[in-house]
Amino acid sequence: MDAADLADIIDAVRTFVRTEVVPREEEIDATDTIPESLVEACKAMGLYGFTIPEQYGGLGLTVAQEVELVFELGWTTPALRSLFGTNNGIAGHVLLEGATEEQKKTWLPRLASGEVTASFGLTEADAGSDPSALSTSARVDGSHWVLDGSKRYITNAPVADVLMVFARTDPTAAGNRGISAFLVPADTPGVSIGPADRKMGQFGAHTADVHLDDVRIPLDAVVGGDDGVNNGFRIAARCLAHGRAHIAALCVGMAGRLVHESVEFARTREQGGAPIARFQLIQGLIADSITDHYAGRALVLDVARNYDAGTDQVSGPSAAKYFCSEMVGRVADRAVQIHGGAGYMRGVAVERFYRDARLFRIYEGTSQIQQVIIARQALGAAAR
Repeated sequence: MDAADLADIIDAVRTFVRTEVVPREEEIDATDTIPESLVEACKAMGLYGFTIPEQYGGLGLTVAQEVELVFELGWTTPALRSLFGTNNGIAGHVLLEGATEEQKKTWLPRLASGEVTASFGLTEADAGSDPSALSTSARVDGSHWVLDGSKRYITNAPVADVLMVFARTDPTAAGNRGISAFLVPADTPGVSIGPADRKMGQFGAHTADVHLDDVRIPLDAVVGGDDGVNNGFRIAARCLAHGRAHIAALCVGMAGRLVHESVEFARTREQGGAPIARFQLIQGLIADSITDHYAGRALVLDVARNYDAGTDQVSGPSAAKYFCSEMVGRVADRAVQIHGGAGYMRGVAVERFYRDARLFRIYEGTSQIQQVIIARQALGAAAR
């Protein structure tokens, strides 16, 4: 996609977010639901498939182009981006990274159009940051794989049409080996979805447990066919690396909105007959947040370029996700402080963003996991 086309898309998304979504943020937070009109608008704009190649019906954005778009999506409730985040991110990329051509042709156009919503089923009760403890099993029985186990905190599970399920296919393999990824339609007998989780924030974005009880799927449902057997962890790792760059960009977008809310409040809120913008301690808080935002944006853009070039698809995304998820938490905290008592009240944007931002330091790998990845990439064998 050329620069002019990208600029048009970004401008359209910016207008949509700021004129159609922002006015409904409190409604979304209160009802825990994205209005159907916004869902349909996202499908019409191609937002369900912006990372999916054009040959499969998507927009085919590079990572450098993707992060610029995600900066705009970060301006509003992250529940909006969550609608189509799994299709473009960790679930859709299971297909992009590991699927056979037939699997791509069957599923990717449906993901890109929004006809189908996909979920990424890796996390379990005892296998979160460390998938080596994964216990969901898959065994061959005649012409079928049989899956048994449970997944936890699965984004979009309540509305998913297809699940990318990671299961242990070789119980004798050590650590992360012996894991495969499977395409499991959500209506397959034996698949059940638990009630939506009650979360601290990000209302309108839903997660739930997924239970697999003697789920029988065809042998060709393993992602990548025969070559995909016992290759699931490699696929998951690549999907998560891309997802980390994406989440970092989302954090930058939210930080930009928080800076905007802080500046506008400081300009208009009066104390002692003058705007609080005149107080140097308020100026200091705003200056720190602006600097954090600039640093995060520059980091994400650099990491995205290196990702596209293939020069760094591991350490850079982890560094960006680590810095930006921590950064947006600092910016949100300062925004609440600048607002004073008002910042602690429901109905004020910074209060909601404060709750929403906390999750970014946990999913797609916690900050501590990012520290380990970054350090081990630098230290090599000495760190293992």
